[in-house]
Amino acid sequence: MRVDARKSRGFSLIEILVAMVVFAAMAAITWGALSQIARARSALVIEQDRFAGIVRAMTDLERDLRQAISRPVRGNYGEIVPALLGSGDRIELSRLGYANPRAEQRSNVERVLYAIDDKHLRRGRHGVLDRAAGSVPEWQDQVDKVGSFRLRYLNDEGAWLEQWPPRDTPVEALPRAIEFRLTLEDFGELRRVVALPSSLPLVGVGANGTPEGSASPVLPDPLAPVGSTP
Repeated sequence: MRVDARKSRGFSLIEILVAMVVFAAMAAITWGALSQIARARSALVIEQDRFAGIVRAMTDLERDLRQAISRPVRGNYGEIVPALLGSGDRIELSRLGYANPRAEQRSNVERVLYAIDDKHLRRGRHGVLDRAAGSVPEWQDQVDKVGSFRLRYLNDEGAWLEQWPPRDTPVEALPRAIEFRLTLEDFGELRRVVALPSSLPLVGVGANGTPEGSASPVLPDPLAPVGSTP
């Protein structure tokens, strides 16, 4: 039986070379697309981590402000430090909510600080409220690439101040609200206004809502631990 030579012949060298060129071109296109997807995914992960870090820093600061308490402390040399001490770019305050899962013999009030250092927003905390001469805070970086950190304080008259407390204001007093602006090199300016809890009352209030005039109210010692009796 005779086999037709035209049906039994293989691919020519030209056909093989053309197929290899087409395959190489398709592989290059596919590899470029996959590489671009991988780069985009990596960049997205970095952006997500950055955004999550910014949200966490903003949340921590807002939480500390909302938990502010009218508890002055004693500084490193025995001086009384106001419950909230703030300037245009730095703030120090006493806050509730200091977790105590091991039921240690300590207060549930914590003294925290926020300040800028080398383009980093940092949170500091003191191990004790009333400090000794050598007491220093422990610092932790919150977010980097910070261009500026600005604070303002709203008083009872509705005026915004650059410093707190104002002159002739009790050390227990808290502002009605605090505005902070955090400017980041990559995200621009972030602004928040946080309402604070009320300060300790300076006069007693009767059952009908009018100030008591007969007896002076007994106020708690602002330097006494929370939960203690005067």
